[in-house]
Amino acid sequence: MDALGNVRSLRPIVRDIDTDVLSPEGLRFLSALDSSKLPLVNQPGRLGSPLASVREIIAIGLNYREHARESGLAIPVEPVVFAKSTSSISGPNDDIVLPAGSEKTDWEIELGIVIGSVTKRVDKEKARASIAGYCLVNDVSERAWQIERAGQWGKGKSFDTFTPIGPWLVTGDEVDPNALDLSLKVNGQIRQHGNTSDLIFDVDTIVSYVSQFMTLMPGDLIITGTPAGVGLGMKPPQFLAAGDVVDMSVTGLGTQRHLVVSSD
Repeated sequence: MDALGNVRSLRPIVRDIDTDVLSPEGLRFLSALDSSKLPLVNQPGRLGSPLASVREIIAIGLNYREHARESGLAIPVEPVVFAKSTSSISGPNDDIVLPAGSEKTDWEIELGIVIGSVTKRVDKEKARASIAGYCLVNDVSERAWQIERAGQWGKGKSFDTFTPIGPWLVTGDEVDPNALDLSLKVNGQIRQHGNTSDLIFDVDTIVSYVSQFMTLMPGDLIITGTPAGVGLGMKPPQFLAAGDVVDMSVTGLGTQRHLVVSSD
């Protein structure tokens, strides 16, 4: 998108937003381009994920103070880390498909961190240099599979369409990741409204922490937790049903809209 809000195509310059583009060298190359000279996309069709070939989705749980409180759980002393399958990735306006028999599919708006360079055992003070940018993510969660089926949370979070990403990647110099408003509505009703200032572990801490026990690679996606207001935390709990519409936005990172559909 250019300075006037026009959607421009990078296709004449790059094949996709891949590891080469996300590298420090690739981002410097893109920043030097005159976006007004790129071809206009006059009538965008379906928008896919802005990231190509994501190798890993690393998720941080219970990372907002208010969300931990609504869950009735103690504030973590270290980040809670789990994984999602990359097969769950979808576009920012794609349908959310309810798993067969699901009655407890929930919403979770999150800030996504996109890694831009090989990162291993990085100090917190140097972690920001490893980040290519940020994106809006919905960590859709089937709570019965997550909580009642025993084992890791990833079982409830890896169904197809359960990780919508986008609409775009915003480079790290354009936003302050520790001061972003997040908002999610279901059928026009506000369910989540928070700010990344409520994060228990901030962006730099997360990248540093994860890099202590695994090597992060360009294109890896870290999702940073969700603010209060999930369906599981409501009294009584409320979950998504076919026909529901989910709208999400994060400051500077754009919006998503999803129709919830049945898989049956």
